[in-house]
Amino acid sequence: MMSVAVALLEVGTGDGPAVRAARVAAIASQHADAVDAEGRFPREAVDAMRAERLLSIQIPAALGGEGASITEIAELCSILGQACAASAMVFAMHQIKLSSLVEHGADSNWHRDFMRRIASEQLLLASATTEGGIGGNLRNSICAIKVEGDTCFLEKDATVISYGAHADAILITSRSHAEAASSDQVLTVFLRDQYRIERTVEWNTLGMRGTCSDGFLFKGEAPAVQILPKPFAEIAAQSMLASSHLLWSGVWYGIAADAVARAQAFVRAAARKSPGTQPPGALRLAEVSSLLQMVKSNVVAGLKVYEEAKVDADRLSSMAFAVAMNNVKIASSEMILPIINHAMLICGIMGYKNGTPYSLGRHLRDAHSAQLMISNDRILGNTSTMLLVHKQDTSLLG
Repeated sequence: MMSVAVALLEVGTGDGPAVRAARVAAIASQHADAVDAEGRFPREAVDAMRAERLLSIQIPAALGGEGASITEIAELCSILGQACAASAMVFAMHQIKLSSLVEHGADSNWHRDFMRRIASEQLLLASATTEGGIGGNLRNSICAIKVEGDTCFLEKDATVISYGAHADAILITSRSHAEAASSDQVLTVFLRDQYRIERTVEWNTLGMRGTCSDGFLFKGEAPAVQILPKPFAEIAAQSMLASSHLLWSGVWYGIAADAVARAQAFVRAAARKSPGTQPPGALRLAEVSSLLQMVKSNVVAGLKVYEEAKVDADRLSSMAFAVAMNNVKIASSEMILPIINHAMLICGIMGYKNGTPYSLGRHLRDAHSAQLMISNDRILGNTSTMLLVHKQDTSLLG
């Protein structure tokens, strides 16, 4: 069985991002089962990302990065997802937070300097957008940032901060001031030496165990210039939600692709044992291949919509764009479970058992997170509201 990572390494197409990601994936794959079983942070994979300078790939070249597009980053998420879903998700979530800086911090001297530092030191960014009392609604906050002179202060009961104990900085949402409405939010960067976190909830989950998404009580103090100059409503609508749906989908596609690759390897092994006869599972393999292609087409189409919309702020904030991105997330997250179930049926007991070349238990458990990361019910509710006033685009030309 040859993964995309191995294939890229064998082809040896220079030292481009995909080949570097393949080298990271090779390391991540070696430790994926241990990361899952022990529920530990994928330190080896993240260290490899730093060594390959992938954590700064999105930052503009003028600030020390490579100016990678969302499409290029989604491809790296897919490559990593085929090796270790937790490692891929850490990479994706870091890039999602980085997109907020790249797209909305370019006019701020502090945030430009911070991007230079991310590139030079390969800093890892975490996110704190959820909060006790609001559920998973990231567009509302209870806590409020307090600004006194040139300093800001924030305390937040963050029910989830993925890999928060391992991050070099946390980007955290809050109300813009004590009297602000819950939806009047800002996003602030706090560096590791500017905050204290106290674990309140342990991350002991079915899948995605290596993301170490514990809950923490956050207390931070930093220069007020670290508050991003754009309202979080604008950041969320124009970059964060779209990049989340697309990069997460890249990870999920990678999980599904590896499951199908294992199923294909199983069928090929069966065919070699009985030359001239169609092996059991061959028809299911053809069927699951078409399902995987549907997911790929969905993600590719979503990436194209985002790349085209990025040149127009009004389009990025439109209902049509929000509906399109929501639909990408819903379709991707709901399709990968049937794909992995098909692969399990093909591989049979060898897929059900742990420790075989065809094991799919980790894939299946990790994939269950897809419908919960921003609940599909919440997204469908938002989409249904928009569709009351927005006409669905039915053109094949976009």
